[in-house]
Amino acid sequence: MQVLAATDFSTRSNRALRQAGLLAQPAHAQLHVVHVVDDDRPEKQVAMEKHEAERVLAEQMGSMPELQGVQCHPMVVAGDPFDGILRVAASLNPDLIVMGTHRKQLLLDIFVGTTIERVIRRGTFPVLMVNNEAQRRYEKVVAAIDMSDASANALRTALTTGLVGDMGATLLHAFWPLSTFTAGSDQASIDSYVASERQRSMAELARFLAANDLQGERWFLRVEKGGPKEIISRAVSEMRADLLVMGIPGRSVVRRTLIGSVTEDALRSLSVDILAVPLLSK
Repeated sequence: MQVLAATDFSTRSNRALRQAGLLAQPAHAQLHVVHVVDDDRPEKQVAMEKHEAERVLAEQMGSMPELQGVQCHPMVVAGDPFDGILRVAASLNPDLIVMGTHRKQLLLDIFVGTTIERVIRRGTFPVLMVNNEAQRRYEKVVAAIDMSDASANALRTALTTGLVGDMGATLLHAFWPLSTFTAGSDQASIDSYVASERQRSMAELARFLAANDLQGERWFLRVEKGGPKEIISRAVSEMRADLLVMGIPGRSVVRRTLIGSVTEDALRSLSVDILAVPLLSK
C-alpha cells in the first residue's frame, strides 16, 4: 500500500503524520511525506526554505515513534499547498492521502475552501482528514450511506486501506417519509407509517450491500428519520465515533466547484476523523 501524508509542520499536521505512521505499520506500506514550500517569493528564499524543510522532515522521520519501522520517503516541493500535494499524488498514485485539519480562514474558506477541501475537490484519491490524536485502530466507525455507487466505493476503500477492521462499522442511512400529514393526523398512524418506511429503508440497505458484494462484512445497520446533516452529526456525537466514512459523487462541473453540501458540512463542523472517497478513486 502507498500512503501519502502532507505536513506543514503544525501540530495538526503532526497528528496526521503520526496517524499515517500507525496505519502504515501493520500494512507494511510505503509512507511518502510531502511538505510544500510557497514558491511565490524570491528564488533564493524558496531554495533556503526547501533546504530547511528537508532538515525538519528528516528530523521528524527519526524522532516520531509512530514512524519507527515504517519505510518513509520525505520530499519537499514548491507551489501552492493543494497543487503541490496533488502533483505528488499524481506521480505516486497513493491508496490514501492523510492530512490534518487546517486553521480556519472564514472568507477564504467560503469562496475557495481549505487546502484539504481543494485536494478532495480536485483530486481522485481517498483523503483521510485527521482531527484527533493518532490511534492504532479505529474502533467506532460510522459510514454515511445513501445507496449510491460513491457509498459502495467508500466502503470498499475503508476496507482495503484497513480503516475498517475486525470491529466493523455502523452503516448510517437517513430517510425522509414520502407522505405528509395534516395537523389532525392520528399519532399512531404517523408512527406506524414512519416505522414501515424505516423497515423499507433497512431492506433497501440490505439489497444495496448484496448488490455490491459487501454483505459478508461486520456491519451494524442504523436507519434514522431526518436530513443527512442532522442525522450524521447526531450519530457521530451519540456513538462517540472516531472515524466517519463518506463517499463523494463522480467528477462533474458541479463537483469542480463543490464537494457536496453534506460532506462539506461534515469536514468543516465535525470533530471526528473523516475518510472522504471520490467515486473515481481507485
